Amino acid sequence: MSEINPHSTARVAGHPLHPMIIPFPIVFLVTAFVTDLVFLNTGRPGWATASIWLLGAGVTMALVAAVFGFTDFFGDRQIRALRTAWWHMGGNLLAVVIAAVNWWLRFSGGAQEGVAGTGVILSGVVVALLLFNGWMGWELVYRHHVGIANR
Repeated sequence: MSEINPHSTARVAGHPLHPMIIPFPIVFLVTAFVTDLVFLNTGRPGWATASIWLLGAGVTMALVAAVFGFTDFFGDRQIRALRTAWWHMGGNLLAVVIAAVNWWLRFSGGAQEGVAGTGVILSGVVVALLLFNGWMGWELVYRHHVGIANR
């Protein structure tokens, strides 16, 4: 039987790996934005320290998710043919680059100094990109049936 729906290349027992991993970087990066806001409101340095750790964990897990995402993207020409897949991939790459730059600025300049001004703005931009990228991911699964088992 041939595959009608675009399939996930990175899978275990038919279950796609990319959607299993993506909640981790999303939670880390969104929580980094929240801890930035809490630090700005309280001035307590522990929140700035939490943000730098969350950014590092978010970037690390995003890179793991990217391995599976790239495997799916380059493993099926049907997926590559979808403009939505290109937007999803490009938006996620941009979010990871911005988060990595944000982490580096804090790592090199100090966690507390990194939050004020640029840091919290970069965190907010990443959260906005994650919302867009999630929408594109939804489109891939529910509209284009990427990774959905054929009947």
